[in-house]
Amino acid sequence: MLDLTGLHHVTAIAGDPRRNVDFYTRALGLRLIKRTVNFDDPSTYHLYYGDSVGTPGSVLTFFPWAGIRRGRPGTGQAYATAFSVPAGSLNFWRARLLAHGVSPGAITTRFGDEVISFTDPDGLVLELVASTEPDARTAHAHPEISTAHGIRGFHSVTLAVSEATPTAALLTHAMGYCTTATADHRTRFSVATGGPGTYVDLLVDPKLPRGTSGAGTVHHIAFRTPDDTTQARALASLQALNLGVSPVMDRNYFHSIYYREPAGILFEIATDNPGFTLDEPLATLGTTLKLPAQYESQRAAIEAHLPPLM
Repeated sequence: MLDLTGLHHVTAIAGDPRRNVDFYTRALGLRLIKRTVNFDDPSTYHLYYGDSVGTPGSVLTFFPWAGIRRGRPGTGQAYATAFSVPAGSLNFWRARLLAHGVSPGAITTRFGDEVISFTDPDGLVLELVASTEPDARTAHAHPEISTAHGIRGFHSVTLAVSEATPTAALLTHAMGYCTTATADHRTRFSVATGGPGTYVDLLVDPKLPRGTSGAGTVHHIAFRTPDDTTQARALASLQALNLGVSPVMDRNYFHSIYYREPAGILFEIATDNPGFTLDEPLATLGTTLKLPAQYESQRAAIEAHLPPLM
């Protein structure tokens, strides 16, 4: 069984990078904690947003390609990414989103918590969950968003599948998750100590179309494991299941392995260490372009090609 402690990060696809930065740092109040490049395509950014320090479980990242066609969220994808916010804060968030040109849905109830859904400028499905459960995580300080309202990190991700059983079996057998609730075509799973930041929901909704990749869709979701030792055990366990798991890849700020669950959704297991202060101090996280060693010799050309973010 894998030693997982919850969600690590979610990586999505976006269009215009400047618009992406503006929405997540201004409208949602997240911190831009790292600006680097796609390790497989250094012609485009890889942008990371999170809490003040980039705590695993708070980090939403993007591959932005200006002009990329919009995708279609649907089955076979991580369909929605939900953030945890304090109980009683959703009226504040509805007003704030409307002020930023976003039209959120009505406040609904899911497993006892109030939820609003909306989309970012590229159509990525996002949710705010005003959890009644304890959540001691601290939101990034923002001049327009008090700690009584701020985003504390992920609450959950929703995987849209046409059949839940194969994915549920992987989650509960190999990955150590347990079922916590079921209602309205949705089953919730948690891992380790549970609570916001650990939840994975499986949604079987016949009204959803098959998802197509593009701007406004999730590329992959990553689960937390403490360190290289626990990741090595996870790699061996996944290899024994013949899931086609990748070798360990060095992503500078964490180490990663990748595999696909039965519905085709790309999963990653990422280490908590070494973290985002590896190559820049906490006070200036996300303020300069950081390149992996293999691209440092191409810095001038890369910087000339990338568009300004501010």
